[in-house]
Amino acid sequence: MLAWVLIAVTTALIAIIIFWPRHQKVQPMPNNWRQLLQQNVTFYKALSATDKTKFEQRVMQFLNNVAIHPVKTTLTDLDKVLIGSSAIIPIWAFPKWEYFNLKHILLYPNAFEAQTFDIQGENRDVLGMVGTGVMNQIMILSQVAVREGFLNHYSKSNTAIHEFVHLLDKSDGATDGIPENLLDKAYVLPWVKLMHETIRQMQEQHSDINIYGATNPAEFLAVVSEYFFSQPHLLAEHHPQLYELLEKIFHQNPASYNIQPAI
Repeated sequence: MLAWVLIAVTTALIAIIIFWPRHQKVQPMPNNWRQLLQQNVTFYKALSATDKTKFEQRVMQFLNNVAIHPVKTTLTDLDKVLIGSSAIIPIWAFPKWEYFNLKHILLYPNAFEAQTFDIQGENRDVLGMVGTGVMNQIMILSQVAVREGFLNHYSKSNTAIHEFVHLLDKSDGATDGIPENLLDKAYVLPWVKLMHETIRQMQEQHSDINIYGATNPAEFLAVVSEYFFSQPHLLAEHHPQLYELLEKIFHQNPASYNIQPAI
């Protein structure tokens, strides 16, 4: 069964890569998409009018370069806007950044199984994944999780941002929780030290950081980055050193964007 699934997935992806049109002209953002951003993306709402225009342009550029393919679901304008926003938010301070290590996103309706990618049956506990091997340059996202990450304003989680941070981490050749392409060398050792200290604290006692972040350094970076962008005021209050170093990584201070904390 597993072999059959992998063959089917591989064949479909090869067909997608061969026949999907490249270098399409970037279109202006439709007005209804701007409304979706304003209604659902808190990060966007906090930007100035000038920066909102830049954000829209970068979302459209991303969607022009990366193809989103729905799998047993319907791809809506809201999904496109939210996925595009998830890509741009972590790299907002890096206007020339492009995700050279991503070409296709498969959008599944809900959670899926890690090995077979099944969307039915048991052991479906994966909400997002950055592919390797035959799945290189491919990301899989749960549609439900993507929407939950933006529409639940009390959550510290955002699955899509989590996966895009994995791509940023991976861009230096190693998915190791140390995004060397973003972080100045002077802060690498302080980051590594604080990361391991925080992981130990998470393992030994209760923490408001999702325990999944203690799995390994790569997951730690992705999990705390979700927290950083979803609830920046809370992270700054509860983990000031961590917040300060994440500022150094992303060159952003989202707590200053007038993003209201959860009550």
